[in-house]
Amino acid sequence: MEKLIRGLVRFRQVELPKRRAMFEQLGAGQDPDTLLLACADSRVVPHLTSSMEPGELFTVRTVGNLIAPAGADGVALGDVSEAAAVEYALLVLNVKDVVVYGHSKCGAMSAALSGKAMTEAPNLMEWLRVATPTMERVKRAELVDHSLPFVEQLSQVNVLQQLDHLRTYRPVAEREDAGELHLHGWWFDVTTGETHVYDSDRGGFVLLDETEAERILSNAVPAPHLTFTD
Repeated sequence: MEKLIRGLVRFRQVELPKRRAMFEQLGAGQDPDTLLLACADSRVVPHLTSSMEPGELFTVRTVGNLIAPAGADGVALGDVSEAAAVEYALLVLNVKDVVVYGHSKCGAMSAALSGKAMTEAPNLMEWLRVATPTMERVKRAELVDHSLPFVEQLSQVNVLQQLDHLRTYRPVAEREDAGELHLHGWWFDVTTGETHVYDSDRGGFVLLDETEAERILSNAVPAPHLTFTD
């Protein structure tokens, strides 16, 4: 807490005077073009790793970067907070891209894999049920790096599964089908600081370097559906 408070004071003294014009502009509203769904893990800092400024990235963070799917009525089959953020991003902010940003060393994936009951944390246990389809899907994980430890393969598969959960929301499915929305799966390696992007044509996650970035930007088309069947 001390570091946090002193950091806020330092920001006010050193950084804020240089950024006052930016904050005045932000006071008039926000106009991000991307919704990023990331994990609550303190080691994952999307604005840092993407060099983004305030107002440029609409971010939702949950344990395990999970989002509950929607039912037939369009309402989330779990906590509606994340679903509300998705609807707000699409229907109010009119974002054009949605990214699920998974990561290595994910404690939520480790907990889901262990299957250990935590009776003192009933809400956490209930939330991790959202990862149940991921646990089933990893058994046929033909699109992940099998050289990685199994829990890391699980975290990659989880990215794909949460993309499928997003597609259960009508605004997401309709806009993607119309070519108005692009969905992306990214995976952050905590140990190296590198981000990898999902590419179905190349069978998994590919390092996002300068060459890959240019390839993506020159072929900015909707990502293919990643729904799997048994």
